Amino acid sequence: MEEAQDEPLFCERAAGIDIGKQSVMVTVRVPSETRKGGRAQETREFGTTRRQLLELADWLRSWGVERAGMESTSDYWKPAYFLLEQQGLECVLYQASKVKAQPGRPKSDKLDSVWLAKVTEQGSVAGSFVPPEDIRRLRTHTRYRRRLTQARTAEKQRVEKLLEDAHLKLSSVISDVHGVSGTEMLRALAAGERSPRVLAEMARGVMRRKLAALREALDCSFFTEEHAFVLSMMLDNIDHYDRQVAVLDEKIAVMCEPYERQLAQLDQIPGFGMKTAQDLIGEIGVDMSAFPTAGHLCSWARVAPRPKESGGRRKGGSATGNGSPCIGAALGEAAVSVGRTQTFLGAKLRRLVRHMPKKKAQVAIMRTQLVAAHALLSDPEAEYAELGPGYYDERAGTTRQARGHVRSLERLGWKVTLEPLDPGTGELTAQAG
Repeated sequence: MEEAQDEPLFCERAAGIDIGKQSVMVTVRVPSETRKGGRAQETREFGTTRRQLLELADWLRSWGVERAGMESTSDYWKPAYFLLEQQGLECVLYQASKVKAQPGRPKSDKLDSVWLAKVTEQGSVAGSFVPPEDIRRLRTHTRYRRRLTQARTAEKQRVEKLLEDAHLKLSSVISDVHGVSGTEMLRALAAGERSPRVLAEMARGVMRRKLAALREALDCSFFTEEHAFVLSMMLDNIDHYDRQVAVLDEKIAVMCEPYERQLAQLDQIPGFGMKTAQDLIGEIGVDMSAFPTAGHLCSWARVAPRPKESGGRRKGGSATGNGSPCIGAALGEAAVSVGRTQTFLGAKLRRLVRHMPKKKAQVAIMRTQLVAAHALLSDPEAEYAELGPGYYDERAGTTRQARGHVRSLERLGWKVTLEPLDPGTGELTAQAG
Protein backbone atom coordinates (compact mmCIF):
# COMPACT_ATOMS: atom_id res chain seq x y z
CA MET A 1 0.00 0.00 0.00
CA GLU A 2 1.35 3.42 -0.95
CA GLU A 3 1.80 6.27 1.46
CA ALA A 4 -0.76 9.04 0.95
CA GLN A 5 -0.07 12.65 1.80
CA ASP A 6 -2.77 15.03 2.95
CA GLU A 7 -3.42 17.98 0.70
CA PRO A 8 -1.93 21.24 1.96
CA LEU A 9 -4.30 23.52 3.85
CA PHE A 10 -5.78 26.44 1.96
CA CYS A 11 -5.26 28.69 4.99
CA GLU A 12 -2.81 27.97 7.83
CA ARG A 13 -4.42 30.32 10.35
CA ALA A 14 -8.18 30.33 10.11
CA ALA A 15 -11.16 31.17 12.28
CA GLY A 16 -14.76 29.99 12.24
CA ILE A 17 -17.52 32.22 13.62
CA ASP A 18 -20.92 30.85 14.56
CA ILE A 19 -23.28 33.81 14.37
CA GLY A 20 -26.02 34.59 16.88
CA LYS A 21 -28.11 37.66 17.61
CA GLN A 22 -26.59 38.42 21.03
CA SER A 23 -23.29 36.53 20.88
CA VAL A 24 -20.89 34.81 18.51
CA MET A 25 -18.85 31.67 19.14
CA VAL A 26 -15.38 31.86 17.58
CA THR A 27 -12.84 29.08 17.06
CA VAL A 28 -9.26 29.76 15.94
CA ARG A 29 -7.23 26.97 14.34
CA VAL A 30 -3.46 27.44 13.93
CA PRO A 31 -0.41 25.15 13.47
CA SER A 32 0.48 23.22 16.62
CA GLU A 33 3.66 24.26 18.47
CA THR A 34 4.17 20.82 20.04
CA ARG A 35 3.30 18.34 17.31
CA LYS A 36 4.68 18.59 13.79
CA GLY A 37 1.92 18.79 11.22
CA GLY A 38 -0.71 19.03 13.95
CA ARG A 39 -3.31 21.70 14.57
CA ALA A 40 -4.19 23.63 17.70
CA GLN A 41 -7.48 25.37 18.35
CA GLU A 42 -9.14 27.62 20.89
CA THR A 43 -12.77 28.67 21.21
CA ARG A 44 -14.14 31.82 22.82
CA GLU A 45 -17.50 33.57 23.01
CA PHE A 46 -17.97 37.28 22.29
CA GLY A 47 -20.95 39.64 22.37
CA THR A 48 -22.20 41.48 19.31
CA THR A 49 -21.84 45.10 20.47
CA ARG A 50 -19.19 47.20 18.77
CA ARG A 51 -16.85 47.13 21.79
CA GLN A 52 -17.04 43.35 22.06
CA LEU A 53 -16.54 42.85 18.33
CA LEU A 54 -13.45 45.06 18.48
CA GLU A 55 -12.14 42.76 21.22
CA LEU A 56 -12.80 39.86 18.84
CA ALA A 57 -10.81 41.58 16.10
CA ASP A 58 -7.87 42.13 18.50
CA TRP A 59 -7.98 38.48 19.57
CA LEU A 60 -7.95 37.26 15.95
CA ARG A 61 -5.01 39.52 15.15
CA SER A 62 -3.11 38.21 18.17
CA TRP A 63 -3.29 34.73 16.63
CA GLY A 64 -2.34 36.00 13.19
CA VAL A 65 -5.61 34.81 11.66
CA GLU A 66 -5.52 35.12 7.88
CA ARG A 67 -9.18 34.38 7.13
CA ALA A 68 -12.43 34.19 9.12
CA GLY A 69 -15.44 32.28 7.85
CA MET A 70 -19.05 32.61 8.99
CA GLU A 71 -22.56 31.55 7.99
CA SER A 72 -25.07 33.97 6.50
CA THR A 73 -27.47 33.71 9.45
CA SER A 74 -30.37 36.13 8.82
CA ASP A 75 -28.93 39.68 9.02
CA TYR A 76 -26.98 38.93 12.20
CA TRP A 77 -23.79 38.27 10.23
CA LYS A 78 -23.55 41.86 9.03
CA PRO A 79 -22.20 43.58 12.20
CA ALA A 80 -19.45 40.99 12.63
CA TYR A 81 -18.55 40.83 8.94
CA PHE A 82 -18.52 44.58 8.32
CA LEU A 83 -16.56 45.44 11.48
CA LEU A 84 -13.93 42.73 10.94
CA GLU A 85 -13.63 43.82 7.31
CA GLN A 86 -13.16 47.42 8.47
CA GLN A 87 -10.41 46.22 10.84
CA GLY A 88 -8.48 44.78 7.89
CA LEU A 89 -9.34 41.09 8.38
CA GLU A 90 -10.31 38.92 5.43
CA CYS A 91 -13.81 37.52 5.90
CA VAL A 92 -15.68 34.83 3.98
CA LEU A 93 -19.44 34.45 4.06
CA TYR A 94 -20.86 30.96 3.49
CA GLN A 95 -24.36 30.05 2.42
CA ALA A 96 -25.81 28.12 5.35
CA SER A 97 -26.94 25.16 3.23
CA LYS A 98 -23.39 24.72 1.86
CA VAL A 99 -21.65 24.27 5.22
CA LYS A 100 -23.99 21.89 7.00
CA ALA A 101 -22.01 19.29 8.91
CA GLN A 102 -22.43 15.53 8.52
CA PRO A 103 -25.71 13.99 9.73
CA GLY A 104 -25.52 12.56 13.23
CA ARG A 105 -22.87 14.98 14.51
CA PRO A 106 -23.76 16.60 17.85
CA LYS A 107 -25.03 20.14 17.35
CA SER A 108 -23.83 23.06 19.47
CA ASP A 109 -22.55 26.59 18.84
CA LYS A 110 -19.00 25.58 19.78
CA LEU A 111 -18.96 22.57 17.44
CA ASP A 112 -20.43 24.69 14.65
CA SER A 113 -17.63 27.25 15.01
CA VAL A 114 -15.05 24.45 14.93
CA TRP A 115 -16.65 23.08 11.78
CA LEU A 116 -16.63 26.52 10.12
CA ALA A 117 -12.95 26.93 11.02
CA LYS A 118 -12.15 23.58 9.38
CA VAL A 119 -14.11 24.52 6.26
CA THR A 120 -12.24 27.82 6.08
CA GLU A 121 -8.77 26.33 6.52
CA GLN A 122 -9.47 23.67 3.88
CA GLY A 123 -11.11 26.08 1.40
CA SER A 124 -13.70 23.42 0.62
CA VAL A 125 -16.63 25.84 0.15
CA ALA A 126 -16.71 28.94 -2.01
CA GLY A 127 -17.72 32.16 -0.28
CA SER A 128 -20.80 34.19 -1.15
CA PHE A 129 -20.61 37.47 -3.02
CA VAL A 130 -20.51 40.47 -0.70
CA PRO A 131 -20.25 43.81 -2.54
CA PRO A 132 -17.89 46.57 -1.37
CA GLU A 133 -19.06 49.21 1.10
CA ASP A 134 -20.02 51.89 -1.44
CA ILE A 135 -22.18 49.43 -3.38
CA ARG A 136 -23.75 48.22 -0.13
CA ARG A 137 -24.80 51.78 0.70
CA LEU A 138 -26.31 52.18 -2.75
CA ARG A 139 -28.05 48.80 -2.43
CA THR A 140 -29.73 49.92 0.80
CA HIS A 141 -31.33 52.83 -1.03
CA THR A 142 -32.30 50.99 -4.23
CA ARG A 143 -33.86 48.11 -2.30
CA TYR A 144 -35.86 50.46 -0.09
CA ARG A 145 -37.08 52.33 -3.19
CA ARG A 146 -38.32 49.04 -4.59
CA ARG A 147 -40.08 48.24 -1.32
CA LEU A 148 -41.82 51.62 -1.36
CA THR A 149 -42.80 51.17 -5.00
CA GLN A 150 -44.28 47.78 -4.19
CA ALA A 151 -46.16 49.26 -1.22
CA ARG A 152 -47.53 52.03 -3.46
CA THR A 153 -48.67 49.48 -6.03
CA ALA A 154 -50.40 47.47 -3.29
CA GLU A 155 -52.20 50.62 -2.12
CA LYS A 156 -53.37 51.35 -5.66
CA GLN A 157 -54.74 47.84 -5.88
CA ARG A 158 -56.66 48.43 -2.66
CA VAL A 159 -58.19 51.53 -4.25
CA GLU A 160 -59.36 49.36 -7.16
CA LYS A 161 -60.95 46.86 -4.74
CA LEU A 162 -62.67 49.70 -2.88
CA LEU A 163 -64.12 51.09 -6.12
CA GLU A 164 -65.49 47.67 -7.03
CA ASP A 165 -67.02 47.40 -3.56
CA ALA A 166 -68.76 50.75 -4.19
CA HIS A 167 -69.97 49.64 -7.66
CA LEU A 168 -67.83 52.26 -9.40
CA LYS A 169 -66.60 50.68 -12.66
CA LEU A 170 -64.05 53.39 -13.38
CA SER A 171 -61.24 50.94 -14.20
CA SER A 172 -63.42 49.41 -16.94
CA VAL A 173 -63.30 52.72 -18.82
CA ILE A 174 -59.92 54.19 -17.82
CA SER A 175 -56.81 52.08 -18.34
CA ASP A 176 -54.91 53.91 -15.56
CA VAL A 177 -57.17 54.93 -12.68
CA HIS A 178 -54.24 56.74 -11.05
CA GLY A 179 -53.41 58.91 -14.06
CA VAL A 180 -54.02 62.66 -14.10
CA SER A 181 -57.74 62.44 -14.90
CA GLY A 182 -58.40 59.40 -12.71
CA THR A 183 -56.66 60.91 -9.70
CA GLU A 184 -58.65 64.13 -10.02
CA MET A 185 -61.89 62.14 -10.12
CA LEU A 186 -60.90 60.08 -7.08
CA ARG A 187 -59.97 63.20 -5.13
CA ALA A 188 -63.32 64.75 -5.98
CA LEU A 189 -65.13 61.59 -4.86
CA ALA A 190 -63.27 61.62 -1.54
CA ALA A 191 -64.09 65.34 -1.12
CA GLY A 192 -67.84 64.71 -1.47
CA GLU A 193 -68.64 65.14 -5.17
CA ARG A 194 -71.33 62.64 -6.26
CA SER A 195 -72.54 63.95 -9.64
CA PRO A 196 -71.50 61.56 -12.47
CA ARG A 197 -71.69 64.41 -14.99
CA VAL A 198 -69.36 66.67 -12.97
CA LEU A 199 -66.94 63.82 -12.33
CA ALA A 200 -66.88 62.80 -16.00
CA GLU A 201 -66.11 66.38 -17.09
CA MET A 202 -62.77 66.07 -15.28
CA ALA A 203 -61.52 63.82 -18.09
CA ARG A 204 -58.70 65.23 -20.17
CA GLY A 205 -57.27 64.64 -23.60
CA VAL A 206 -58.43 61.61 -25.58
CA MET A 207 -60.36 60.40 -22.54
CA ARG A 208 -63.04 62.99 -23.32
CA ARG A 209 -64.18 60.71 -26.12
CA LYS A 210 -65.53 58.42 -23.38
CA LEU A 211 -67.71 60.94 -21.51
CA ALA A 212 -70.87 58.88 -21.88
CA ALA A 213 -69.17 55.72 -20.62
CA LEU A 214 -67.57 57.66 -17.75
CA ARG A 215 -70.91 59.10 -16.62
CA GLU A 216 -72.36 55.59 -16.51
CA ALA A 217 -69.33 54.13 -14.72
CA LEU A 218 -69.34 56.91 -12.10
CA ASP A 219 -72.84 56.26 -10.79
CA CYS A 220 -72.39 56.89 -7.04
CA SER A 221 -75.56 55.19 -5.82
CA PHE A 222 -73.59 52.71 -3.69
CA PHE A 223 -70.73 55.03 -2.78
CA THR A 224 -71.07 55.85 0.93
CA GLU A 225 -69.34 58.27 3.28
CA GLU A 226 -67.42 55.31 4.70
CA HIS A 227 -66.06 54.58 1.22
CA ALA A 228 -65.06 58.24 0.86
CA PHE A 229 -63.24 58.24 4.20
CA VAL A 230 -61.18 55.13 3.39
CA LEU A 231 -60.53 56.34 -0.17
CA SER A 232 -59.15 59.63 1.17
CA MET A 233 -56.72 57.74 3.42
CA MET A 234 -55.61 55.52 0.57
CA LEU A 235 -54.95 58.49 -1.72
CA ASP A 236 -52.95 60.21 1.04
CA ASN A 237 -50.84 57.07 1.44
CA ILE A 238 -50.18 56.96 -2.31
CA ASP A 239 -49.09 60.62 -2.27
CA HIS A 240 -46.83 59.88 0.71
CA TYR A 241 -45.18 57.02 -1.17
CA ASP A 242 -44.79 59.25 -4.25
CA ARG A 243 -42.92 61.85 -2.21
CA GLN A 244 -40.66 59.29 -0.55
CA VAL A 245 -39.82 57.62 -3.86
CA ALA A 246 -39.02 61.03 -5.38
CA VAL A 247 -36.64 61.82 -2.51
CA LEU A 248 -34.96 58.44 -2.92
CA ASP A 249 -34.62 59.01 -6.67
CA GLU A 250 -32.67 62.20 -6.01
CA LYS A 251 -30.47 60.55 -3.36
CA ILE A 252 -29.73 57.53 -5.56
CA ALA A 253 -28.88 59.79 -8.51
CA VAL A 254 -26.25 61.54 -6.35
CA MET A 255 -24.83 58.22 -5.11
CA CYS A 256 -24.60 56.93 -8.70
CA GLU A 257 -22.56 59.87 -9.99
CA PRO A 258 -19.29 57.83 -9.83
CA TYR A 259 -20.95 55.20 -12.06
CA GLU A 260 -22.29 57.45 -14.82
CA ARG A 261 -20.31 55.60 -17.50
CA GLN A 262 -21.58 52.19 -16.38
CA LEU A 263 -25.15 53.50 -16.15
CA ALA A 264 -24.91 54.85 -19.69
CA GLN A 265 -23.65 51.46 -20.89
CA LEU A 266 -26.45 49.52 -19.20
CA ASP A 267 -29.06 51.98 -20.42
CA GLN A 268 -28.29 50.86 -23.98
CA ILE A 269 -29.69 47.36 -23.31
CA PRO A 270 -33.28 47.07 -24.62
CA GLY A 271 -35.79 47.01 -21.78
CA PHE A 272 -33.39 48.74 -19.38
CA GLY A 273 -33.97 52.21 -18.04
CA MET A 274 -32.00 54.33 -15.63
CA LYS A 275 -33.75 52.87 -12.59
CA THR A 276 -33.13 49.31 -13.75
CA ALA A 277 -29.47 50.13 -14.33
CA GLN A 278 -29.22 51.66 -10.85
CA ASP A 279 -30.89 48.63 -9.28
CA LEU A 280 -28.55 46.26 -11.11
CA ILE A 281 -25.41 48.12 -10.06
CA GLY A 282 -26.75 48.18 -6.51
CA GLU A 283 -27.00 44.38 -6.60
CA ILE A 284 -23.86 43.28 -8.48
CA GLY A 285 -21.59 46.34 -8.39
CA VAL A 286 -19.37 47.43 -11.27
CA ASP A 287 -16.33 45.20 -10.64
CA MET A 288 -16.94 42.01 -12.61
CA SER A 289 -13.82 40.29 -11.26
CA ALA A 290 -16.15 38.74 -8.67
CA PHE A 291 -17.86 36.91 -11.55
CA PRO A 292 -15.17 35.48 -13.87
CA THR A 293 -17.66 34.78 -16.66
CA ALA A 294 -21.19 35.75 -17.57
CA GLY A 295 -22.21 32.20 -16.70
CA HIS A 296 -21.04 32.69 -13.11
CA LEU A 297 -23.14 35.86 -12.83
CA CYS A 298 -26.23 34.22 -14.33
CA SER A 299 -25.86 31.23 -12.03
CA TRP A 300 -25.54 33.50 -8.99
CA ALA A 301 -28.63 35.49 -10.07
CA ARG A 302 -30.52 32.20 -10.65
CA VAL A 303 -31.42 32.89 -14.27
CA ALA A 304 -29.39 29.98 -15.62
CA PRO A 305 -30.91 26.50 -16.11
CA ARG A 306 -29.63 23.88 -13.70
CA PRO A 307 -31.10 20.47 -14.60
CA LYS A 308 -30.76 17.56 -12.20
CA GLU A 309 -29.97 14.16 -13.64
CA SER A 310 -29.65 10.74 -12.04
CA GLY A 311 -29.32 7.41 -13.78
CA GLY A 312 -29.74 9.04 -17.16
CA ARG A 313 -33.06 10.62 -16.18
CA ARG A 314 -33.54 14.32 -15.64
CA LYS A 315 -35.28 15.23 -12.41
CA GLY A 316 -36.83 18.44 -11.24
CA GLY A 317 -36.91 20.16 -14.62
CA SER A 318 -34.72 23.25 -14.70
CA ALA A 319 -35.29 24.47 -11.16
CA THR A 320 -32.67 27.04 -10.28
CA GLY A 321 -33.64 28.23 -6.81
CA ASN A 322 -34.89 31.66 -5.86
CA GLY A 323 -31.90 33.95 -6.15
CA SER A 324 -32.06 37.62 -5.18
CA PRO A 325 -35.66 38.89 -5.35
CA CYS A 326 -34.42 42.42 -6.08
CA ILE A 327 -32.31 41.53 -9.10
CA GLY A 328 -35.02 39.13 -10.26
CA ALA A 329 -37.65 41.89 -10.06
CA ALA A 330 -35.46 44.39 -11.92
CA LEU A 331 -34.62 41.95 -14.72
CA GLY A 332 -38.20 40.70 -14.83
CA GLU A 333 -39.53 44.21 -15.46
CA ALA A 334 -36.91 44.74 -18.16
CA ALA A 335 -37.81 41.45 -19.85
CA VAL A 336 -41.51 42.30 -19.88
CA SER A 337 -40.95 45.76 -21.34
CA VAL A 338 -38.56 44.52 -24.03
CA GLY A 339 -41.36 42.37 -25.50
CA ARG A 340 -43.06 45.58 -26.69
CA THR A 341 -40.00 46.80 -28.63
CA GLN A 342 -38.91 46.21 -32.20
CA THR A 343 -35.43 45.05 -31.20
CA PHE A 344 -33.39 41.88 -31.33
CA LEU A 345 -34.39 40.93 -27.78
CA GLY A 346 -38.03 41.77 -28.44
CA ALA A 347 -38.06 39.54 -31.53
CA LYS A 348 -36.28 36.80 -29.61
CA LEU A 349 -38.92 36.88 -26.85
CA ARG A 350 -41.75 36.67 -29.38
CA ARG A 351 -39.99 33.80 -31.13
CA LEU A 352 -39.45 31.86 -27.88
CA VAL A 353 -43.05 32.36 -26.73
CA ARG A 354 -44.22 30.38 -29.76
CA HIS A 355 -42.81 27.13 -28.39
CA MET A 356 -42.47 27.57 -24.60
CA PRO A 357 -44.40 29.13 -21.70
CA LYS A 358 -44.23 32.91 -21.61
CA LYS A 359 -42.62 33.11 -18.17
CA LYS A 360 -39.93 30.66 -19.20
CA ALA A 361 -39.23 32.73 -22.30
CA GLN A 362 -38.96 35.87 -20.18
CA VAL A 363 -36.37 34.18 -17.95
CA ALA A 364 -34.37 33.35 -21.08
CA ILE A 365 -34.46 37.05 -22.03
CA MET A 366 -33.42 37.98 -18.47
CA ARG A 367 -30.38 35.78 -18.89
CA THR A 368 -29.51 37.38 -22.25
CA GLN A 369 -29.82 40.85 -20.72
CA LEU A 370 -27.60 39.86 -17.80
CA VAL A 371 -24.98 38.42 -20.15
CA ALA A 372 -24.98 41.72 -22.05
CA ALA A 373 -24.67 43.64 -18.76
CA HIS A 374 -21.67 41.51 -17.73
CA ALA A 375 -19.95 42.19 -21.05
CA LEU A 376 -20.55 45.93 -20.81
CA LEU A 377 -19.40 46.23 -17.20
CA SER A 378 -16.29 44.12 -17.93
CA ASP A 379 -15.08 46.47 -20.68
CA PRO A 380 -15.16 50.26 -20.18
CA GLU A 381 -15.08 50.80 -23.95
CA ALA A 382 -17.81 48.30 -24.83
CA GLU A 383 -21.11 49.45 -26.30
CA TYR A 384 -24.30 47.53 -26.93
CA ALA A 385 -24.78 46.71 -30.63
CA GLU A 386 -28.41 46.35 -31.65
CA LEU A 387 -28.78 43.46 -34.12
CA GLY A 388 -32.33 44.35 -35.16
CA PRO A 389 -35.59 42.38 -35.02
CA GLY A 390 -34.89 40.59 -38.31
CA TYR A 391 -31.54 39.13 -37.21
CA TYR A 392 -32.72 35.51 -37.03
CA ASP A 393 -34.87 35.65 -40.17
CA GLU A 394 -32.02 37.09 -42.21
CA ARG A 395 -29.76 34.20 -41.24
CA ALA A 396 -32.28 31.39 -41.35
CA GLY A 397 -32.54 29.49 -44.62
CA THR A 398 -35.68 29.64 -46.73
CA THR A 399 -36.57 26.05 -45.93
CA ARG A 400 -36.19 26.62 -42.20
CA GLN A 401 -38.38 29.73 -42.29
CA ALA A 402 -41.06 27.90 -44.27
CA ARG A 403 -40.98 24.98 -41.85
CA GLY A 404 -41.46 27.33 -38.93
CA HIS A 405 -44.44 29.04 -40.55
CA VAL A 406 -46.03 25.69 -41.40
CA ARG A 407 -45.72 24.51 -37.80
CA SER A 408 -47.31 27.74 -36.57
CA LEU A 409 -50.30 27.24 -38.87
CA GLU A 410 -50.62 23.58 -37.89
CA ARG A 411 -50.81 24.58 -34.23
CA LEU A 412 -53.78 26.77 -35.20
CA GLY A 413 -55.52 23.76 -36.74
CA TRP A 414 -54.70 24.18 -40.43
CA LYS A 415 -53.28 21.66 -42.83
CA VAL A 416 -50.72 23.26 -45.13
CA THR A 417 -49.48 22.11 -48.53
CA LEU A 418 -46.44 23.87 -49.99
CA GLU A 419 -45.91 24.42 -53.70
CA PRO A 420 -42.81 26.27 -54.99
CA LEU A 421 -43.14 29.53 -56.93
CA ASP A 422 -40.82 30.95 -59.55
CA PRO A 423 -39.16 33.99 -57.90
CA GLY A 424 -39.13 35.87 -61.21
CA THR A 425 -42.67 35.32 -62.45
CA GLY A 426 -44.47 34.43 -59.24
CA GLU A 427 -46.06 31.40 -60.97
CA LEU A 428 -46.00 27.78 -59.88
CA THR A 429 -42.90 25.96 -61.05
CA ALA A 430 -43.15 22.67 -62.86
CA GLN A 431 -42.75 19.68 -60.55
CA ALA A 432 -39.82 17.44 -61.35
CA GLY A 433 -40.47 13.84 -62.37
